Amino acid sequence: MDKGYVYVLTNPSFKEDWVKIGRSRRMPDVRSKELFNTAVPLPYEIYATLKTEKYIIAEKMIHRSIDRLTDLRINKNREFFNISPEKVYDILNDIKELLGDEAEVELYGDNVVESVTRGSMGERFDFFKRGIKEGEVVTFIDDPSIKAIVANNRQVFFEGELYYLSALTRLIYERMGRCNNSGAYQGPAFFIYNKKKLTDIDTIY
Repeated sequence: MDKGYVYVLTNPSFKEDWVKIGRSRRMPDVRSKELFNTAVPLPYEIYATLKTEKYIIAEKMIHRSIDRLTDLRINKNREFFNISPEKVYDILNDIKELLGDEAEVELYGDNVVESVTRGSMGERFDFFKRGIKEGEVVTFIDDPSIKAIVANNRQVFFEGELYYLSALTRLIYERMGRCNNSGAYQGPAFFIYNKKKLTDIDTIY
């Protein structure tokens, strides 16, 4: 059987703890682009995926688990839930343990990849939690001449526009003609502050 994906999507136009949990046989970035239409003002962002041959069953298990224990489904006929992506990430890892070695969980974008063996969640990157203030400058790892200015706890200014680091990394590599197949990047791993990769800077609270 071919493997497919259970995907967890967030959207900057949603409330902080709103997610879409769905499934697809296609790559998650392809599916997220398909879903970007006139119904939402901003593109979806992939938070995490569970890759498995049993993706249809896995998605149903996740939906049922959330529905059975809580009343978090925003619309009973839709795949939107009022639950933090970090909690869904934990659920994905629980499902992965049940499915065994054939299942893979992956974080995308500006999410700090933490070791599942340490029992920690995938946490969204936050400049302020790492002591990096608004107005500070971060540098692209493969070209120090490319710089961005911290705009808020999660976004930067680049060429006069706001970007999440994952989207900016994709843009830069597309311009270089070096974009990877998935088009998805863990943005903080590609920027440096005070000679350290952002992912290597410890949180201060």
